[in-house]
Amino acid sequence: MQGVPLVALILIIAVMIYLLAKGADILVDEAVTLSAQWGVPKMLIGATIVSLGTTLPETSVSVVAALSGTPGLALGNAVGSIITDTGLILGIATFIAPLKLNPQVVNRHGWIQLGAGVLLVLSSILFIPKGGALFTQGGRIPQFVGIAFLLLLVGYILLSIRWARSGILSAEDRDPEQRKSALLTGSLLLLGVFMVVGSSEVLIPAVRETAARLHIPESVIGATLVAFGTSLPELVTAITSARKGHGDLAVGNIIGADILNVLFVTGAAASVTTGGLLVQPNFYTLYFPIMLTVLIVFRIGIFISKESMKRPFGMILLALYIVVTVVSYVGASSAAM
Repeated sequence: MQGVPLVALILIIAVMIYLLAKGADILVDEAVTLSAQWGVPKMLIGATIVSLGTTLPETSVSVVAALSGTPGLALGNAVGSIITDTGLILGIATFIAPLKLNPQVVNRHGWIQLGAGVLLVLSSILFIPKGGALFTQGGRIPQFVGIAFLLLLVGYILLSIRWARSGILSAEDRDPEQRKSALLTGSLLLLGVFMVVGSSEVLIPAVRETAARLHIPESVIGATLVAFGTSLPELVTAITSARKGHGDLAVGNIIGADILNVLFVTGAAASVTTGGLLVQPNFYTLYFPIMLTVLIVFRIGIFISKESMKRPFGMILLALYIVVTVVSYVGASSAAM
């Protein structure tokens, strides 16, 4: 991106934004169609198939970061994406329209979402380097824990399939008149995922380069700017879902993405490095507490919301995201002085 002229950059950004929006339209439409064809709740489709597609940028960035010796960026991207998905993206989506909830699906997957966040923190605390202290030297997520996360991911997918077969959805989610071929629907769904993920991959390097020139620490870059960049698929999917009246798909996508950021993104990044992922001290003083706070607030909000997430709750989530972003950059600026 360094040698690209400004006019060309603006043109690239414009094209990528168009592809993001168009890809999100296709992704949401085909996910809804697939839900109707299979007789599965849209929220469940969002929490599994759509989430697997939209978390690919986080996974690729974190794995490359881990292999290149920047664990702060790798883990910061995963943790920051959870904060971004749950705080910023759901906050924005609720401003567009109330997000419909399927109580049974959101509770089943929501508890796994919170449990995954707690598991991530505990797994880093249990393996503190010898003679180390969390708040001064940090912790570590070993390689075998990363492999265990990936095995848990397989278990989560199998469990989701089992729940989908148990007939937990309401009659309104079914559409016996849906005639489109399942093969065509699946192909278009993959096309939507490819367009969203591919265009996001072009935008992310520009964000990272800008942050690096400002001398912002890699963990801060990962937890804010890169996390925002890799969460673009979830953002455009959530906005498009809310705009089209499929808020339950947006919520399911975010819940699934949070689970996958622990099991898939962190698991893959830790499993490809012999020494595992080093966890820097600022994760224990800032990012882990904020992540758990956002997830707990989300669980409380879901309990209170009952059948739909409304604007006041979205404002709370958005405020939490703004606080962590401001605190991150204020702390980075203070450390640099």
